[in-house]
Amino acid sequence: MYDVEEYKISKNELIDLLKSLLKFNKENEWIEFKVNNDDPHMIGEYISALSNSAALWNKEHAYLVYGIDNKTRNIIGTNFDFYNTKKGNEPLYNWIYRKLKPQIEFEAYEVEYENKSILIIEIDKAKNYPVEFDKVAYIRVGEQKHKLCDYKEKEKKLWNQLNKISFEDEIAISKLNKNDIVELLEVTAYYKLLDLPYPDTIDKLIEDFLSEGFVKKVYGKLAITNLGAILFAKNIHQFRTISRKTIRLIQYKSKNKLETIREINYDKGYALCFEEILKNLDLLTPQNEHIGVAFRSQIKMYPEIALRELIANAVIHQDFTIQGASILIELFSDRLEILNPGSPLINIDRFIDHNPISRNEKLASIMRRFNMCEEKGSGIDKTIKSIELFQLPAPNFIEYDSGTKVILYEYKKLSEMSKEDKIRACYQHACLQYVSNEKMTNETLRTRFNIEKKNSAIASRLLADAVLSGVIKEYQPNSESRKYKSYLPYWA
Repeated sequence: MYDVEEYKISKNELIDLLKSLLKFNKENEWIEFKVNNDDPHMIGEYISALSNSAALWNKEHAYLVYGIDNKTRNIIGTNFDFYNTKKGNEPLYNWIYRKLKPQIEFEAYEVEYENKSILIIEIDKAKNYPVEFDKVAYIRVGEQKHKLCDYKEKEKKLWNQLNKISFEDEIAISKLNKNDIVELLEVTAYYKLLDLPYPDTIDKLIEDFLSEGFVKKVYGKLAITNLGAILFAKNIHQFRTISRKTIRLIQYKSKNKLETIREINYDKGYALCFEEILKNLDLLTPQNEHIGVAFRSQIKMYPEIALRELIANAVIHQDFTIQGASILIELFSDRLEILNPGSPLINIDRFIDHNPISRNEKLASIMRRFNMCEEKGSGIDKTIKSIELFQLPAPNFIEYDSGTKVILYEYKKLSEMSKEDKIRACYQHACLQYVSNEKMTNETLRTRFNIEKKNSAIASRLLADAVLSGVIKEYQPNSESRKYKSYLPYWA
């Protein structure tokens, strides 16, 4: 099995990298040359400054190079042994890494060049936030290192640049060749999902993946982006940036978590495991023999389109920057819960009518092209419509801590639903009618709950409760006509 941790950059690649850095006439904001200065604080400050400057200049990496005279570019050599140097009793690498916030990756490489020892420290660019060392952020101004707070204009530009960088475009693994791409990614899936012919040459395949943003060229080598990895990884754990983003499905025996029947971890990219998740849910979900008026034979508890859309939404809208958290699907005997990291970007009351705002627009776009979910803005509408067709309790959208949870409930008779269930269903029905350019009435609500016409008073009481709770309002409340009274969501 190909393992990202086992990758070792070759001597020739290091020499080529060094030559490319030496081509610059002078130090710049993302390259610094030293000879033997091994002061730990200085190194930490330079890592902060170079990382922030790399982000500002849209470079994937910055470099701190030992053994080169910074004025003449002469090859001097160095005796600085980075990995065997300590700060107190702690290895220097660990000490610096611990004091960086947010913590970024940096790695030191040793290479012999012109019979001299050279040390190259490769530093990842800042992501999401400026990198601080010992609670201070630094930046390069020309060839000099300064505190970021002293250069407000550069600080503003850096934040603007950081806000432009999406998780999808960032590098998951770099320094790859063409065969590595095929080894790490299930490339055939892309062509199958789009019903395209598989390319005749690997060069054409790489060209396709470069154009889609699944792969990038970085310093003459290939790199897989987070987008490419999260979609097509043969094993997500081979990519450090997404190793904790596997989707988990847990089935419990009853209504609580006391006894687990099974747990499935999907270690492949989302494009590879999405249909498998739906298939497993179909196998694990019990059937209902009778659901309202829509179905009178055995049918699955939850509509397939609702499962598809809600899981796709969890994938698309998750916050990948929240470490240690991933999508969790929990199947209880009476409900299904889907959790994703990341607070919703819009008010949960407006999920039905509001155009979705995605944290991961490229991921959303490609999943729509793969027909894994509906066109933008229609998924939740169709989910609620299918729930109403099955006459299930209204799904519950909940914001918690730094996450979002959606709960689907098993079929209940109207008499078995709580008051909260009924009011939530009234509200969602009003929203669904509104986005369909219609209005909720006693009649449409009776259809929603399968209430016979002779029992229209029941629907009237439900509407009154929903109005009193503030989730809906009367349309033209001053109208004298009661027979044709209609209702709107509170925000309409």
